[in-house]
Amino acid sequence: MSEIELTATGLSAQEVVAVARLDAPVMLGARARAAMERSARVVEALSESAEPAYGVSTGFGSLALVAIPTERREDLQRALVRSHSAGMGEAVEREVVRALMVLRARSLAMGCSGVRVVVAEQLLALLNAGLTPVVPEHGSLGASGDLAPLAHCGLALMGEGEVDCPDGTRRPAADALAGAGLAPITLGPKEGLALINGTDGILGMLVLAIEDLEQLVRVADVAAAMSVEALLGTDRAFAQELIALRPQHGQADSAANLRSLLSHSEIVASHRYGDPRVQDAYSLRCAPQVAGATRDTLAHARRVAEAELASAIDNPMVLPDGRVESCGNFHGAPLGFACDFLAIAAAELGAIAERRTDRLMDHTRSQGLPPFLAPDAGVNSGLMIAHYAQAAMVAENRRLAAPASVDSLPTSAMQEDHVSMGWGAARKLRAAISNLTRILAVELTAAARGLDLRAPLRPAAGTAAALAAVRERVPGPGPDRFLSPELAAVEEMVRSGEVLQAVESAVGRLS
Repeated sequence: MSEIELTATGLSAQEVVAVARLDAPVMLGARARAAMERSARVVEALSESAEPAYGVSTGFGSLALVAIPTERREDLQRALVRSHSAGMGEAVEREVVRALMVLRARSLAMGCSGVRVVVAEQLLALLNAGLTPVVPEHGSLGASGDLAPLAHCGLALMGEGEVDCPDGTRRPAADALAGAGLAPITLGPKEGLALINGTDGILGMLVLAIEDLEQLVRVADVAAAMSVEALLGTDRAFAQELIALRPQHGQADSAANLRSLLSHSEIVASHRYGDPRVQDAYSLRCAPQVAGATRDTLAHARRVAEAELASAIDNPMVLPDGRVESCGNFHGAPLGFACDFLAIAAAELGAIAERRTDRLMDHTRSQGLPPFLAPDAGVNSGLMIAHYAQAAMVAENRRLAAPASVDSLPTSAMQEDHVSMGWGAARKLRAAISNLTRILAVELTAAARGLDLRAPLRPAAGTAAALAAVRERVPGPGPDRFLSPELAAVEEMVRSGEVLQAVESAVGRLS
């Protein structure tokens, strides 16, 4: 994999995902080195001055009025990282920590934090060695940034705390660094503060969530198209001239996908004329409106993330003219809002999928399919309880859709009297996306059975490709059997992109 270079201008979302999930190597470029060296000289001069500077010659938070003598300023930075490494709970996922680390190095590399090159290099050295600091889940309020999570990473740079190693073991950081040929670093003026004062954890989780949702919205269109066919629905509501009457971009993309997926479907054509139904239920007819609104929310979140990926986040900041000024750029509100908006969208995308699944289960509304898609219903329960599991996750996603970002809680003796709760918003978004993946897997499983039961009528090329992919891993309708492994297999096919790849190989890339 190509080495990713940190410049002084930020990173792309694709590069963050490559480091977080694919272990892409990272290096510090020449422009970033020069920018860091310039700002480090400013902080070095300030550290020798009698003029008070936040985090350089003073304490932190509500202790900002406490002056720190010159001989104690190295202790100040070390003590800051140690005291802020106060997270609790289970360790967060490896990909989140790797995203957090590369994003903190990215911000430092922009030359507005006043830290030495060696600090960013040590972060990258841990990443490239596959060493992942153990970061407990609870500890960030999203302002001043992700303090506790970032502090646990800073602790590892100093050879303290614990890290997870590539071989799956968890070791003391000092031992792991030595095993990788790395030496702990001693933090200089402002460097402890610069390591922890960022929104990198929230941003990392948002970037990963956007990556996942960009795939899931397309899978949702595939599942919807399969359900439309299985329920003998019509594609007429997705006609381009109808959709154009409401020029919402996401809706147009989703409707175009549905038209492509249902093109030349024998099942849809079989009841195009002489069907006494005037229109389909909302869960079928309004599929592009809901999936489209999700796409539009995703587009907003992507814009927020792209701006943040080009941002230098710290406090205080070293400006190009040499001034060092305090600011509030570490506040996670933009990211917290985006995470909360996406959680709402994910909840609704799953909710409409569950409504289609429910119709597939109910023989009074499924246009001739057997109850719960079961042969000999009564003896067999079919997919009844698979739908229960789906409904339970839909209900959980509705709870997760309650916004975290409105729940500010003042801390630090009222110095930090309004915080973003962005970390919490990002954590619950990850849970909502995991649930959505499973919710769509259940709809795919049910709709695939429905399509099988419509034989000898053949589905469209796109939905037939999805059906064939599912059938490679999961058998078709039959007597009751152990369902959980089958649902897990389809879930993995959704998560890995296997279903989507099969469909797009047949009909081209979906919007």
